[in-house]
Amino acid sequence: MSHLNPHLNWVSGYSQRNKSMMDGTYRAEYQLSDLMQKGYIDRRDGQAFLEASGLLDFHWEITWTEDFEMPDEMLVDRIANVQGYVVWVHGWTGNLHIWEQLPSMVVTSNRQLVSICIDHNGFGDSQFENQSPALDWCNPPAAMKTLQAFVDLLKIRRQPGGAQQKVINFVGHSMGGATLFYLNPMLWSFGEVTRFALAPALLLEDDSHRAFYSTLGLGIGILQKLPALEVFERFIKPSVLNVLASGASPEVKALHDKQYNNTPRGITGATLMAMGRLKDTEIAHDFDLMQVMLGHRDPLVGLVSMMDLLSKLEFPAKNIHVVPGTHYMFSVGNENHLNAYHHAQAREMVVEDVIKLHNSAINKQKVGPRFG
Repeated sequence: MSHLNPHLNWVSGYSQRNKSMMDGTYRAEYQLSDLMQKGYIDRRDGQAFLEASGLLDFHWEITWTEDFEMPDEMLVDRIANVQGYVVWVHGWTGNLHIWEQLPSMVVTSNRQLVSICIDHNGFGDSQFENQSPALDWCNPPAAMKTLQAFVDLLKIRRQPGGAQQKVINFVGHSMGGATLFYLNPMLWSFGEVTRFALAPALLLEDDSHRAFYSTLGLGIGILQKLPALEVFERFIKPSVLNVLASGASPEVKALHDKQYNNTPRGITGATLMAMGRLKDTEIAHDFDLMQVMLGHRDPLVGLVSMMDLLSKLEFPAKNIHVVPGTHYMFSVGNENHLNAYHHAQAREMVVEDVIKLHNSAINKQKVGPRFG
């Protein structure tokens, strides 16, 4: 427990704590129901969050840097006394492990940051209560509301009376990247939040991809209700995973395969259909602290259609990076040597860009808004 930062005492309630993927980094894992049972998060607040999100539970882990394994009594203050947090938001049939070394690489590049990787939108250990959820429960606008509520539940924003600037940096991939477009800037202070969308599957200007994923989602959803048709899944599943994990490492491909098998088909199908049928264009044109990275050979997010959408949204050209690569441009696969070469460079760019966005936000808070 911390007397200086009691709002973050939940940090002490981890279910597991050990070394992370890179030297000098550590990780701790959390389950919301476990924290509620232990009294680290108010049961009423936690239950209200789950009910509003339609979820049974919520799962996440944090990653930070240390030169030694810090005693538990010092951990809360270590996680609290930072400049900000990087919240990593995965995509379809993924979970918090799809990011591989990236969360550790970011906190190693800036030791004043803590990574928070989440399972969300019905995947991993954050599954929906309803195994055939309505599309409005699992589309990007709904996912963004859940993200906002999650940040508020953990109290990782700058608290009243806090002297240190705090920045919440969202990094989303695929569906997670599309989710970030629906952030409501009215809920955030000046320079408090940044967004980095990697291969965002926001298909508002892409009718061909919309139709394909709506149909694919419908087919997968039918398997939930008609198990006799499971024989057809041998044709559907490879198509889904080949697109979702295009260009990824063998480990990430295996992760998607396992997650697909462990997720109720109704949830997977509804999520795909929600992306294909999304028509919500009420997106705030506030992109000063937002960046997009696209892969030139992405089979899921059409480059031309995505650029058309960004142009229609008046997204700043300087905030768009197009890199050689596929849908998983930050994961180093072994499909061919050029894929690995380009994805390794893009992964380094992701780390650099997250840090740049964070530093820009900190500077904006220090300088303040300018008028006239």
